[in-house]
Amino acid sequence: MEVVNQLVAVGQFRVFKEPLGFVKLLEWFFSIFAFATCGSYSGEFRMSVECPNKTESNLNIKVEFSYPFRLHQVYFDAPACKGSEQDKIFLIGDYSSSAEFFVTIAVFTFLYTLAAMIVYIFMQDKYRENNKGPMIDFIVTAVFAFMWLVSSCAWAKGLSDVKEATDPENVIKDMPLCEREGIKCKELKDPVTSGLNTSVVFGFLNLVLWLGNLWFVFKETGWSTPFVKYPPAQEKQPAPDTYGDAYNQAPGYGQQDSYGQQAGYQPDYSQQGYGQQADYGQQGGYGQGGPTSFANQM
Repeated sequence: MEVVNQLVAVGQFRVFKEPLGFVKLLEWFFSIFAFATCGSYSGEFRMSVECPNKTESNLNIKVEFSYPFRLHQVYFDAPACKGSEQDKIFLIGDYSSSAEFFVTIAVFTFLYTLAAMIVYIFMQDKYRENNKGPMIDFIVTAVFAFMWLVSSCAWAKGLSDVKEATDPENVIKDMPLCEREGIKCKELKDPVTSGLNTSVVFGFLNLVLWLGNLWFVFKETGWSTPFVKYPPAQEKQPAPDTYGDAYNQAPGYGQQDSYGQQAGYQPDYSQQGYGQQADYGQQGGYGQGGPTSFANQM
């Protein structure tokens, strides 16, 4: 428990929150259901044979069959309606190849997904090193997806044949005894094949899971990089020139080139005695007035 708590604390199981690990966990569960519903199946059907002599009849004949469905080896005893004689009646067909192939793929899927989850949890760095782990995982995933397609289709066809071979009506038709006059053969109970139907459903569900997981493993390989379209880069807007803005907004600068017109400063030379009266002598008492007054005083 301490080891589990430490792994959870460091986030080793976060891989199951990602699509890659979560789908792998679903594949593990569905593979268990696939081989369990098919490999552990056993069924039976019942029929009756009524002879003209009631004492020779058998009104409850039970026929049992199971995985791997080698029905040609399954037989039951039926009355021959000739005293105490019994006839051995064999079923028809051998459907073990498709059933065993389906279960074998399910078992190997269970083992591979279990090993893959261990690698995801404890050897994540090794898995991603040199990108070899995702590449191997992708190839194996593609192989298993193809195998699930083949095995599920083969087992679906095999199950259909098993149902026909174990149908009491068909068994009665193949019995020469039931064709004799005065002998009545009836079916009492059909076999329950709901578990086998479920196994076929789980087979195709596994196919869907493995096909979907191909994309998630493909993205881990890095091969999807050339196919990924990134959004176009937006042009970076130039940063505002705060110094220039402050300079342009300052009073008297930027909007007009004339310092005098912008600042409102226009020197009035007329008030300072410059410009319009250029004769310094006339303003200062020199020139015409100065020398004359001096001469008169003398």
